[in-house]
Amino acid sequence: MTPSARVQAAIELLDAIIASARDGGPAADTLIARYFKERRYAGSRDRRAVRDHVYDAIRRAADRPENGRAAMLGLAYARPEIAVLFDGSVHGPAPVEEGEAAAEAGVIPRWIAPLLAAPVEQDALLGRAPIDLRVNRLKAMVEQVAPLLPDAAPVPGVPGALRLPEGAPVEKSESWQQGLVEVQDAGSQLIAAACEARPGQTIVDLCAGAGGKTLALAAAMEGEGLLIAADTIRSRLARLSPRAERAGATFIQTLLLDQGHEGRALESLYGRVDVVLVDAPCSGTGTWRRNPEARWRLTQARLDRLVQEQARILDFAAPLLAPGGALIYATCALTDKEGRGQVETFLQRHDGWIAEPIALPLGRAHGPGWLLTPGHDGTDGFYFARLRRRP
Repeated sequence: MTPSARVQAAIELLDAIIASARDGGPAADTLIARYFKERRYAGSRDRRAVRDHVYDAIRRAADRPENGRAAMLGLAYARPEIAVLFDGSVHGPAPVEEGEAAAEAGVIPRWIAPLLAAPVEQDALLGRAPIDLRVNRLKAMVEQVAPLLPDAAPVPGVPGALRLPEGAPVEKSESWQQGLVEVQDAGSQLIAAACEARPGQTIVDLCAGAGGKTLALAAAMEGEGLLIAADTIRSRLARLSPRAERAGATFIQTLLLDQGHEGRALESLYGRVDVVLVDAPCSGTGTWRRNPEARWRLTQARLDRLVQEQARILDFAAPLLAPGGALIYATCALTDKEGRGQVETFLQRHDGWIAEPIALPLGRAHGPGWLLTPGHDGTDGFYFARLRRRP
């Protein structure tokens, strides 16, 4: 492919990504993989260059562009070496017309900026994210694993965490293949630590997904007790089993819930659980540095639906707790509606609950909970709170 043809390919991919973001279709990575599967003539350098163009254009535009050409023109106006490739060649993009509109540069979509928690450093939300690892205490200690990963460095304030540069091939390492480490952002590891899991407890990870935090809880429990990973999506839970096997956490039980009727499967646990983790579905505003395309998918209507769903989950989670038990609410979102406001309204709806103070080496207090941000802490963005049911 010529350099101009690579730009045209990026435009075509961006057209598909923009439409998919608007309509709730497949993610950018999926669309890129499909595109090149149908174009075997593209070599590895071509694929890498096109992918870089696509993600540079995505990162640059906070609001969803009109089309792929507008997205790439925005990039071209900022980078002359790309602008000259709009040359009208056989497989390249048409020349730029005078005054042709381009996507505006920005970090935060205009509509959501006022909704972010006040302390959030907005310019840091699209910084490049490293790869964080959690050393699996069921199999090894950090002192044993660190020498096996010479490029890894400790994460200050997060015991058992190691950090690798962006793009490091973790899954090819023996440490990962043997279950000595799991890929998990340091902030996510701190959420698991805030659960204060102990051996012998009964713990439910209520929105477990593929089980990243479940595995961290399993390690803290040292393989002893009842740990249930619950979710409403079967395919997500299915991904947990091989991970648990690799990690030596085969005592984890999975529970498939019926969306909208979760209580039917949970009723036998009412009043018996020591810790419930609600890692709620959310806007993902704290993970934009890993998934910048998510900005183009989020709308006010979707955010409102998420806030309603978070409250509903909290309401059916609360009866699970035994007196004195802890409900940990967490989101990888940085809007106050999903964080501070969600916890405050829960406490208003439910008597007999208190928000416990949290003190961790990273982050800061924000309302009744704790806030982590990329700019302040070098982690993904999270809000979480530990709610205690009075004895």
